[in-house]
Amino acid sequence: MKIAVVGVGAMGSVYAAKFATSGHQVMAVDPWRDHVEAINSVGLKIQGPKGEATVLGIKATTDFKDCGQCDLFVIATKASAVGVAARAIKPHIDANSVILTIQNGLGAGDRIATHLATDNVLLGVADGFGASMKGPGHVHHNAMKLIRLGEMSGGRSERLEELEGIWRDAGFNARSFEDIHQLIWEKLLCNVTLSAPCSVFDCNVGELRKCDEHWQIALGCMREAYRCGLAEGIAFSFDDPQRYVTAFADMMPAANPSMRLDHFAKRQSEIDFINGAIPALGQRHNIATPYNQTLSAIVRNIENQFERAKT
Repeated sequence: MKIAVVGVGAMGSVYAAKFATSGHQVMAVDPWRDHVEAINSVGLKIQGPKGEATVLGIKATTDFKDCGQCDLFVIATKASAVGVAARAIKPHIDANSVILTIQNGLGAGDRIATHLATDNVLLGVADGFGASMKGPGHVHHNAMKLIRLGEMSGGRSERLEELEGIWRDAGFNARSFEDIHQLIWEKLLCNVTLSAPCSVFDCNVGELRKCDEHWQIALGCMREAYRCGLAEGIAFSFDDPQRYVTAFADMMPAANPSMRLDHFAKRQSEIDFINGAIPALGQRHNIATPYNQTLSAIVRNIENQFERAKT
């Protein structure tokens, strides 16, 4: 199968490496030229809990035109770049091409829909990877807990089962679900709890948990999101969201959310699609969201300072 991974940051690089190792023809598309050149010249080095390996044979490019038609497009960009990616791959899809988008936060499918039909678009949720870039052509990940897959409109389908098999055959723990939106929201609860709070208070997950004042603010973000999810009709798999997010946080005390990693690199984060998405939903459902609104404003101010420093 010919697979294009669009956005080969930390997560996309892991996807590309595993697909290539299992025998697929893999295209890796990313704007980071040094990363692309390293993959093409010396391979993609992956470090993980089972050791390290350098994967050869991935064709990396900065230009979507090099992709040609592909059987599967995996959009692994930041949430803010999903629309750009969808527009770029449109000339390279046909009636049988499948598009899978895997991002943090809300609304990836809707952003794709502004550029192309979503009949062949599926949604994914990645859980428990803890991946980070170490340099061009070099990625580290702590684990690979689960890839969750589902149809945008819900339900089961033959292509969904086939997609699950492709991921499983590549060595991922992958499962298909009838209601992927439930899984997206359950991960969102964890993200809103950890992302903006860790970034604002400049701490990792374990440090956030140890400071009761900061942890209560983080739980305030979560409760607002949970109420919005219920108002949106999300059928959560639990009745105690505080226990759920606390257990999640306690599994990875040394971890830094991707938002804080973005701040380490002095770049824009996905704030608008995580904590920043909650106030608009709160307004829609007449739910107060002061925690998410305040922390999102602080994160945006930090990121505005990054931009001012560049000029």
